[in-house]
Amino acid sequence: MTPRLSVEDLTLTEAVARHGSVGAAAKELLTTQPSASRRLSALERRLGTRLFERDTTGARPTPAGRELARRAARLLAELDALPDQVLAATDAPSLAVGTIQALSPIVFTALDAELPGVTVHPGIDHGPALVQQVHDGLLDAAVITIADQTNLPRGVQGTLLGVSPLVLFLPEGAAPPRAGKRPLAGRTVLYSTIDLSGEAVRARLSALGAAPRPGPTIEAALRIARHRRPRPWCRSWPPAGGPGRETGSCPPRYRARSRSPCSPGHPGPPS
Repeated sequence: MTPRLSVEDLTLTEAVARHGSVGAAAKELLTTQPSASRRLSALERRLGTRLFERDTTGARPTPAGRELARRAARLLAELDALPDQVLAATDAPSLAVGTIQALSPIVFTALDAELPGVTVHPGIDHGPALVQQVHDGLLDAAVITIADQTNLPRGVQGTLLGVSPLVLFLPEGAAPPRAGKRPLAGRTVLYSTIDLSGEAVRARLSALGAAPRPGPTIEAALRIARHRRPRPWCRSWPPAGGPGRETGSCPPRYRARSRSPCSPGHPGPPS
């Protein structure tokens, strides 16, 4: 049977990890160092793993201890916020909604606009973790991108909200893709997706003649593409020719049309 952790277990683990010392954690928790050490050792025996490497210089978390401390800090913060959330629920309707980082600006802006009388408690995490939080009752709903690629727990229902197409981003003034079967020949193309289609996108870009390069995130892919592009020159503003007369070529603005872009790294100089 999996051992159940108490609030005291979480508090002790988080404090020891934060202070790097059992003695300092014991002082904060208003107990003695021998008592805190015994409690920590008992917790390690119950879990069957060492949480901290302890010596005369302090206490250093093991990978297991670091993970427990990270989760403990989040759970304790949620417990601290719980009274205010309970009181707020008596004054106005509320929803706990989670989403992934990439969708958070869109999701929470839309909720604020569509539900003006509702207090939204936001949560940001990975898709599978959000689904589990819905199942556990910690979230009322979650907006994710890979529901059809995730095994939903019993009792959790998925609803399709929309489809985000893949879009090729080009700077203004860049030459468009060539005609023919290899329109991206000679171009390095950064790509990033918010689902599990990355390998299919890479293969398709290769077939179109591009040299595909994965971006760690969508935003990072766009930034790397901007950085790799030869920089145009730009004179001071207002230009010497007078207001309203441009005498130089300034960096173009990039169009943002989708959450799943493919961004060419060398689209060529501006026209």
